[in-house]
Amino acid sequence: MSIFIAPPEAAAIMLPILCAMDLFGVHAYRGLWSRRHLAILLPGAIVGIVAGAFAFGTMPVNAIRLVIGGIAVAFALNRWFRLTERLAERLAASPQPPGKPAGAFWGAVSGFTSTLAHAGGPPFAIYLLPQRLDKTTFVATSVVFFLIVNYVKLVPYWFLGQLNTGNLAASLLFAPLAPVGIWLGVWLHRRIPEAAFYRVAYGLLFVTGAKLVWDALAP
Repeated sequence: MSIFIAPPEAAAIMLPILCAMDLFGVHAYRGLWSRRHLAILLPGAIVGIVAGAFAFGTMPVNAIRLVIGGIAVAFALNRWFRLTERLAERLAASPQPPGKPAGAFWGAVSGFTSTLAHAGGPPFAIYLLPQRLDKTTFVATSVVFFLIVNYVKLVPYWFLGQLNTGNLAASLLFAPLAPVGIWLGVWLHRRIPEAAFYRVAYGLLFVTGAKLVWDALAP
């Protein structure tokens, strides 16, 4: 979306859709999250959101395009070279998992990148994966964390003028596509080998991110 319209507008259109989807996730995993880890992560995330809001409000459009493109490229490289997993594995191999200072730091990084490009997943995972939570607790904690982060982001997005009538109308227009996308994902999941599916998805993500970086740097 950021290729065709300004990145701030693209992020603003996506945010209400993400907020709606978060409600379904929290309902599915209600009561299964780790309150202790949320209490460690969320204060840092709030600081990161505030920092991201200031950056969002002051950075030129091309600078935001460069950041989003860089994050997209990093996402693809992270998938191909398992950078987050390797870091998490190294942290998990230590006698003690990352403590409160690490949680506050990675929470802040997650809040910052989430504010700019809805891309807070890798920093969040770097902290939480080494905590050795069971799968359900990990997913439930992730769902609640990003629900809170996304709803807090509504405040700076509003004051930055991104939740205007035009963007909200576009969100409403695209909202019915969310369940269609989920259904399509399930349909493809049943018919296409997982490895091939992710190779194509991350390949496209890398190309898209590289295009954004090029557009931002091109004279």
